[in-house]
Amino acid sequence: MKILHINQSDISGGAAIAGYRLHQGLVAQNVYSSLLVGRRLTSSARIATIPRKYSFEGKIARITQSLGLNYLHYVGTFDIPKHNLYQEADLLNFHNLHSGTFNYLAIPSLTKNKPAVFTLHDMWSLTGHCAYSYDCDRWKTGCGNCPYPNSYPVIKRDNTRLEWQLKNWVYSRAKLAIVTPSSWLAEQAKQSMLNRFSIHHIPNGIDTKLYQPIERNLCKTILDIPQDKKVLMFAAEKLRDSRKGGDLILKALSHLPVSLKAETILVTIGSGNEEISKTVGIEALNFGYVSSDRLKSVIYSATDLFIFPTRADNLPLVLQESMACGTPMVSFKIGGVPDLVRPGITGYLAAPEDARDFANGIVRLLEDNQLRQQMRENCRAIALSEYALELQVKRYISLYDKLLNLSSS
Repeated sequence: MKILHINQSDISGGAAIAGYRLHQGLVAQNVYSSLLVGRRLTSSARIATIPRKYSFEGKIARITQSLGLNYLHYVGTFDIPKHNLYQEADLLNFHNLHSGTFNYLAIPSLTKNKPAVFTLHDMWSLTGHCAYSYDCDRWKTGCGNCPYPNSYPVIKRDNTRLEWQLKNWVYSRAKLAIVTPSSWLAEQAKQSMLNRFSIHHIPNGIDTKLYQPIERNLCKTILDIPQDKKVLMFAAEKLRDSRKGGDLILKALSHLPVSLKAETILVTIGSGNEEISKTVGIEALNFGYVSSDRLKSVIYSATDLFIFPTRADNLPLVLQESMACGTPMVSFKIGGVPDLVRPGITGYLAAPEDARDFANGIVRLLEDNQLRQQMRENCRAIALSEYALELQVKRYISLYDKLLNLSSS
């Protein structure tokens, strides 16, 4: 079989990385897999960019974006059927379609003669504009009167009911099978306009050879972290991102006992941790953007606890990476996080938005060395048994086979 993945990028962003890992896993199993993406950062004959008509698209964008309708100006999307990667593909696998260069109105024409899987990486596909709806459930009935117009992707005008209707029209004319990485998102999809399709729960996979526990003291030495320091870790593309809880981490850390702060260091991956040290009185070490899987494994392995105060998430890759490296986690009970952070087993789940409860989780796990060690072993065992890349690939191949057999019958 020949699979074409259509995504926002090859490796820029969480959804892109998840899609690229699936692509790599398929290639490792001798499946012909290729990518058509909005932003290409790697070099491969199997990776190309989605066609663009820049001058024409710019003129349309001035109208559609002012109306609060994102992405409809990408008319180059309708030229995808002319691309050789599309023409040679047996099956399409859509991923994140809302981060640039893709017009979702093209989905019916793209799926007319080819079976397709739509892997959801957030809620955008079932809402009138937003990637995460937080406490709003208007997406179940048609959106309109949006309470979060500034939520990503931002809209200049509330036409969320119209966008919802456009998506509903698209799906009524498309042939799709839906895949959700988390059990939470599967439940959201079942309550949405996507419930007309078959919905499959297939968690993202992770390379458990790249991400594996490395001797902790050695990792501390490599990173120049004092051996007597307790290590907390936080990672996000932008550490101040409200959705990722950049403000909540400051509140939570401020609740830690002064004595614990003195013997703790916060390690961060991402941009923007300058204020943490002086604001909460904890030494901070920032590694900036880290693309190397091996270096990330070293950082996770040097860490006692990975802390992740996210407000909304599907199946966070950073939690999977932490789990594969045997590092327990503290997070909030939201979205797909409970699939990974299991109370008393792999970490601590705090009540959403409760910074004090989050801090209590940090204290409890840092003070109980025996429990933390057991959690380390649990994390690694679960990563191997439930989230290995090979298992994800096996499940996708099974779904691809089923769809191809149905399309040929």
